[in-house]
Amino acid sequence: MSHEHTCMQPYACVYIYETTAAPNFFKPNTTHDQHTNTMATQRRRSSAAAVVLLSLLLFLQSAGAIPQGRRQNVAVFWGRNKDEGSLREACDTGYYNIVIISFYSVFGHGRYWGDLSGHDLGDVGKDIRHCQSRGVYMLLSIGGDGDQYSLPSSQSAADVADNLYHSVLGGRRPGVFHPFGDDTIVNGVDFFIDHGPADHYDDLANRINDYNRNIHDPIGIMLTATTRCFYPDPRMKKALDTKLFRRIHVRFYDDPRCSYNHAGLAGVMAQWNKWSARYPDGQIFLGLAAANVTGKNDMVGVGELHRKLLPAVQSTDTYGGVMLWNRYYDSKTHYGRYVKNWA
Repeated sequence: MSHEHTCMQPYACVYIYETTAAPNFFKPNTTHDQHTNTMATQRRRSSAAAVVLLSLLLFLQSAGAIPQGRRQNVAVFWGRNKDEGSLREACDTGYYNIVIISFYSVFGHGRYWGDLSGHDLGDVGKDIRHCQSRGVYMLLSIGGDGDQYSLPSSQSAADVADNLYHSVLGGRRPGVFHPFGDDTIVNGVDFFIDHGPADHYDDLANRINDYNRNIHDPIGIMLTATTRCFYPDPRMKKALDTKLFRRIHVRFYDDPRCSYNHAGLAGVMAQWNKWSARYPDGQIFLGLAAANVTGKNDMVGVGELHRKLLPAVQSTDTYGGVMLWNRYYDSKTHYGRYVKNWA
């Protein structure tokens, strides 16, 4: 059971006591076909209109140089606690225009599983389509804080890309399990590689990107990354250097060297500027904790966020929006209600 501790000053010290949620796995693909169908596959028709509309909006947003200032982009991680509420409820708050489903957490050794903390997969598929109909971009994050994923070879990267494409990104090879239903696809893949070797994630990014040859909308399969704040993130550097990642969610929490409450504005901006200098063509998202988890003090007060931190990052050309960790915490603090207006 999770508990919440609050202070008299709003949002100054909301603490969430974490517990381990019961795991919920995607069914493994036991009928994986090693012989790729040579015919170009099509995206699932029932959700294609929503995907194309979202892609057009993102294409218009990203065309040409983006002026400095607010972007009105707020991303949130969903799937880390069953008590966070449904995916539909998250989208219906109106706080977020990007939801990152987490995590596809077992891969690389012939097994492909996901952990959504006990959420019913049948409901998730319907909710993805509902969110897309509201203009919310839906990503599936791979990796996470578990230790059951890695890519031991280039072939394993190719196999994971193949499974992702045919299970959640629009491929149609018979025998592949579709965890969110046959008529549901997500808009892209987020790399949240926090454990294990760094090998072959560049291969995985290239392999996923190759499937864009089968997709005929302006954005195609979007690749994003969620990294640690201290530059560089050694597990993701080689993959990011492919320049295939359009957005990088940098986690300015969980590390006292670059979280605002420990390192101050100067500590945040020192790392922000390094990320911006290395990836000037991408959009950098300011990753924030939506609550103070027990033993940590990473949640930036709304006053400091509004007056100091956001103006500083918004003065840079690479600022793309705010990422919140996570929906469960935000459902307790309603931090996103304020972030939405300032992002």
